[in-house]
Amino acid sequence: MSHKLDALQSRLGYTFADPALLRQALTHRSFGATNNERLEFLGDSVLGLAIAQLLYALPQASEGRLSYWRASLVREATLAELALELDLGASLALGEGEQRSGGAQRASILADALEALFGAVLLDGGFDAARELVARLYAQRLRDVDLQASAKDAKTRLQELLQSRRLNVPQYTVLATHGPAHAQAFDVQCEVAELGLRSAGSGASRRGAEQQAAQAMIGLLDRGAPA
Repeated sequence: MSHKLDALQSRLGYTFADPALLRQALTHRSFGATNNERLEFLGDSVLGLAIAQLLYALPQASEGRLSYWRASLVREATLAELALELDLGASLALGEGEQRSGGAQRASILADALEALFGAVLLDGGFDAARELVARLYAQRLRDVDLQASAKDAKTRLQELLQSRRLNVPQYTVLATHGPAHAQAFDVQCEVAELGLRSAGSGASRRGAEQQAAQAMIGLLDRGAPA
């Protein structure tokens, strides 16, 4: 476990002065009484304030758009995506039942653990350290924010459309990346497995490519894909 925690801290870009806080942040309630629920409560507030500050520093936008983007960035799905990118599941301490049922890949557990990590960093290194961690992890997503764009982007509209049909959320997969690190392009696939539908998108960022793929999927559904 120690090697995994060292590797995780390297990915986070933050080393804990008190490793016990890190271990607690990664401990699900199914594992024992000393778990990450209280740290999650703290981390939720830390994340909200840090994201609000980071968005406020972007070019001027209305309060409504800032609120929309904050909600989008702190929602469970976004947190779970970040946790997967960090391979957080490999370091979680879960009870046997949660392990057998795939808890290490469950969005709610991953999102809660990442929030708990933000709370743990606050206690370990203060708000500035927690804010810097949030800024590092959200750097690409913050670059992709378009404060002048429609409040409901293609990914959101697609998710709402599928939910209205009682279908699961779509899955996005990066198929390929092209070009040098400073000017990469991404090819992404959007899949609605229950309908057997796939669409593709490309862009200068993964999020941008996902938006294109989502828009293409909306087009497929609008053209009469089965409900």
